[in-house]
Amino acid sequence: MQKEILAAAQKNERKVVQFLRDLIAIKSLSSQEEEVIYRIKKEMESSGYDEVTIDPMGNILGRIGKGKHIIALDAHVDTVDVGNPANWTVDPFKGAEKDGIVYGRGACDMKGALASIVYGGKIIKDLGLEDDYTLYVVGSVQEEDCDGLCWQYIINEDKLRPEIVVIAEPTNLGIYRGHRGRMEIEVRTKGISCHGSAPERGVNAVYKMAPIIQDIEKLNERLTGEPFLGRGTVTIAEIRSTSPSLCAVADSATIHLDRRLAATDSLLSATKEIQDLPSVKNAQAEVVVIDYAVPSWRGLTYPTKKYYPTWLLPENHPALKSGVGAFEKLFAEKPVVNRWQFSTNGVAVMGMHGIPCIGFGPGNEIYAHMATEQIAIEQLVKAMAWYAMFPLVYTDSARVR
Repeated sequence: MQKEILAAAQKNERKVVQFLRDLIAIKSLSSQEEEVIYRIKKEMESSGYDEVTIDPMGNILGRIGKGKHIIALDAHVDTVDVGNPANWTVDPFKGAEKDGIVYGRGACDMKGALASIVYGGKIIKDLGLEDDYTLYVVGSVQEEDCDGLCWQYIINEDKLRPEIVVIAEPTNLGIYRGHRGRMEIEVRTKGISCHGSAPERGVNAVYKMAPIIQDIEKLNERLTGEPFLGRGTVTIAEIRSTSPSLCAVADSATIHLDRRLAATDSLLSATKEIQDLPSVKNAQAEVVVIDYAVPSWRGLTYPTKKYYPTWLLPENHPALKSGVGAFEKLFAEKPVVNRWQFSTNGVAVMGMHGIPCIGFGPGNEIYAHMATEQIAIEQLVKAMAWYAMFPLVYTDSARVR
């Protein structure tokens, strides 16, 4: 069967490349994914999917089969923006192809994977590989703004709870089993404004923030973790202040923290570390885990805290073994088993809901969010073959467990 799957993947190479280039040509920032969602719908329907649904949040779910074992392949459809256009040597929305590489915004993160999972489903339909499983191919929204929010909605409101979810974020065709979590925290100081010609009459909130900034930098050096996922980190992503005018003392200051969570960290422990800093106490600063409440492209708002838990699948988990087994059957070699540096929708699927996840995707994560974003066509082809093979291997494994 593996030979037939590989041949089918090779046969679909030009189609998957054209589909990817179509996706790249559609700008799809978070909450602005409508056009790309309908392009995906068209491709799923023409590929023979049994059912294609767009849920009230705007996620697209393509179903194949109706067996007992519920499996999902997930790729988010939104991208970050371009940044400074001068940094790009190609048009970020043309999907330029050269020497076996496709370039453009979203090529790696993660429209390439989206194209491959859709065509993995097409291979299943074309070769009649349906078994005792129901496969959902999911194009999820708003991930770049709030990772996992889409899957909180899918699990809680769509009532879809798979046995296993494959996160198709770029893994360079490795099998990944987790990553650190993260939080977004704000630290806020208050001051008393006065005329800038006599600053001694007021209290400058920026000056109150200055020692906190130094303590945050020192805290980052003290954070620990465990060998596989690595240690936690904290960095200041933004600083801002308010003042009645540019001729006045600042009456408030805020820093925005990007806190990456090791396996040993939690929402409470990471918050308390900031609250317990001497400078934070001295300034009587407010420490807040911020909220996300932005409407989706369909107008639905699904509020959540910007806390994204760490997750790590055990090395001996059957889903990981199935992922490795599918790779070995197809390519006659062992895959690299590793973890992501960044965060994914797995924070909700496994981190919040305990549903096992593995990662497998085309592309190298070093190109994510860069002006050199790219993906190798060879990886798109291999990935679609793996996506077609995995449900079979997983279902066979489940029969003997």
